[in-house]
Amino acid sequence: MATLLYRLGRFAFRRRHFTALFWVALLALAGVGAAGAPVAGNTSFSIPGTEAQKAFDVLEERFPGASADGATARVVFKAPVGEKMTDAGNKAIVRDTVEELSDGSEVARVTDPYQGGGVSRDGTVAYASVSYQVSGMELEESSRDSLEDAAEGARDAGLTVEIGGDALQAVPETGATEIIGIGVAAVVLVITFGSLVAAGLPLLTALIGVGIGVAGITALASTLELGSTTSILATMIGLAVGIDYALFIVSRYRAELAEGREREDAAGRAVGTAGSAVVFAGLTVVIALVGLSVVNIPMLTKMGIAAAVTVAIAVLIALTMVPALLGYAGRRVRAAGEKGKRRGREAREDEEKGNGTAKGNGTAKEKARRPNMGTRWARFVVRRPVAVLLLGVVGLGAAAIPASSLELGLPDDGSQPTSTTQRRAYDLLSEGFGPGFNGPLVVVVDAKNSDDPDAVFRQTGDDIKALDDVVSVSPAAPNKAGDTATITVVPDSKPSSVATEDLVHDIRDAGTGVKADTGADVLVTGATAMNIDVSQKLNDALVPYLTLVVGLAFLLLIVVFRSILVPLKAALGFLLSVMAALGAVVAVFQWGWLSGLMGVEETGPVMSMMPIFMVGVVFGLAMDYEVFLVTRMREAYVHGEKPDEAVVTGFRHGARVVSAAAVIMMAVFAGFIGSSESMVKMIGFGLAIAVFFDAFVVRMAIVPAVLALLGKKAWWLPKWLDRALPNVDVEGEGLRTEGDADAGEKGGSPDDRDLARV
Repeated sequence: MATLLYRLGRFAFRRRHFTALFWVALLALAGVGAAGAPVAGNTSFSIPGTEAQKAFDVLEERFPGASADGATARVVFKAPVGEKMTDAGNKAIVRDTVEELSDGSEVARVTDPYQGGGVSRDGTVAYASVSYQVSGMELEESSRDSLEDAAEGARDAGLTVEIGGDALQAVPETGATEIIGIGVAAVVLVITFGSLVAAGLPLLTALIGVGIGVAGITALASTLELGSTTSILATMIGLAVGIDYALFIVSRYRAELAEGREREDAAGRAVGTAGSAVVFAGLTVVIALVGLSVVNIPMLTKMGIAAAVTVAIAVLIALTMVPALLGYAGRRVRAAGEKGKRRGREAREDEEKGNGTAKGNGTAKEKARRPNMGTRWARFVVRRPVAVLLLGVVGLGAAAIPASSLELGLPDDGSQPTSTTQRRAYDLLSEGFGPGFNGPLVVVVDAKNSDDPDAVFRQTGDDIKALDDVVSVSPAAPNKAGDTATITVVPDSKPSSVATEDLVHDIRDAGTGVKADTGADVLVTGATAMNIDVSQKLNDALVPYLTLVVGLAFLLLIVVFRSILVPLKAALGFLLSVMAALGAVVAVFQWGWLSGLMGVEETGPVMSMMPIFMVGVVFGLAMDYEVFLVTRMREAYVHGEKPDEAVVTGFRHGARVVSAAAVIMMAVFAGFIGSSESMVKMIGFGLAIAVFFDAFVVRMAIVPAVLALLGKKAWWLPKWLDRALPNVDVEGEGLRTEGDADAGEKGGSPDDRDLARV
């Protein structure tokens, strides 16, 4: 592989006009497609194979025209102090508002509080339900404006009015912190390279890659029913890996220049060596993201695949456009350590001249020769591996302790900031009707195969009334055919409580008895039941997902490192970092530690898909640093260095770059903490802290300590397996003579020779 990538790098360097034009044209094409694409349509959340989804499907089939997946809104009214909503004046205000709400072109129906039981027992709170014919994301802005105007009119008349439901759902905003994250990345790149041109290359290529990926997602959003969160996730991961991959290749290019190679050869060798690591690191990220499909939640699958495609684009751009831009940059990208070498030369010249500045410049000379921080740190770890290993493991273990209190759920209006009308409506309904009113359960009774459907409906309602934690059970509402009915159950506890989850299971258990007696199916759905089923489905999928992703990546790393223990150590280190990251997420978003600093206005359960999503993404990113850092150690070991020396060599060449890459990735992820979407905010924080733990604790401390303790055993591989595995040559052994061979070729255009080889 190294030889193939070497030739690809040289070709891109020589044919830089063609390479750059190709990617710019692709970006323009994707942009045109995005600009002309229709607005994304229905992005409803579905969970195949769950009871809640089965009930939802029955509703759509047996109650046509009910707009089961349409947007909903609850307009909540509260009377002034000393008055009640049943007073004649307040009644008139509410009925005028209901009439105004009914005029909307997308409105399916509006329920009058005084006819549908929408007034609280104490008479202080009432609500009107508005159902729309389209989903929240498809709702026209004019319909949202009409909803808010109607509420404002009632406010002007003297009532307190708030609006809940998904009708006001808006595209999440990431805020200015995303730009700040990119700015931090730019500063880190300038410090790392000491050159604006060299620092600009990774940023430029990453932005082009993300632009192509996000524009492609936007262009296909309507066709593939992709949600707005999909493009945000692709941006988050695409920016992070795009900058990092380009950073590693540019760093290797500068190192090759420092060895005295010509620029074209240096570009080829950078792509052949660091590019090989980029390919395998990218593959682990792609495997982790695509592997999310095993959960069988369409939204999660689409998010994973879209992000994986963006990562693949980042890999291809790093392998081709980076060397092309290096060709354009020419001498403006200097060799690594050139400044220090120049200082050393000046010191020697001054000493020879004896001009009185030799002492000061001699200090500069000594500074240029001093081992870098990565070398010093690696030597320290190699001398004290047990102490470093214990400190790292204990520290991550302590950070992981909050994960033992992990509570999972999906966000509702109760998790919104108190400044939002959705949250205030939620609180008013809880005040007037009880905490369970915000999470009603919809029981679907399918009595199509029953001889007496009406009797089945009555029996089901009576069985549910006898259960604990039930406040009210509505009369059965049958469809026109009379073979299916819905029953609304209001729990006594809030939607995210354990008691409500137990009630869902109790209703389903009672439904099993009804089916045994009558043959009718009793299914529980609604947002609360859907959340419970999602959590269960994700929990059940976690072990198979871990097995698939970690297993495939383990096999891939065996091929890369030709070792058993190194991939095993990489996987165990990942488990430590992801558990510590989950602990940090629980501490901030569930316990409320530093919540003000993170902009978390309301604590609550961690999002159900957060653990499995973090496992997938963090595993892929963790393997990035493992591949980039350890391949340099493997390269040194293969070329004859002792195990301890190889660890030091790997850190000498890779520690600064890996540290810079980690800081950049953390900055990019942290930039999304400012998002208005709680899921994006939580993912941004979780990934940022996970990268910190994995890069600076696991890869920078635990990994060299373990390798120092293992010695030669770290690189052991059974002979039969060594013969069976393909030789991908990540270390670039095949490049030792490749440059000379290319230099000696005669006849024909160099461009044509490299193109023919590729």
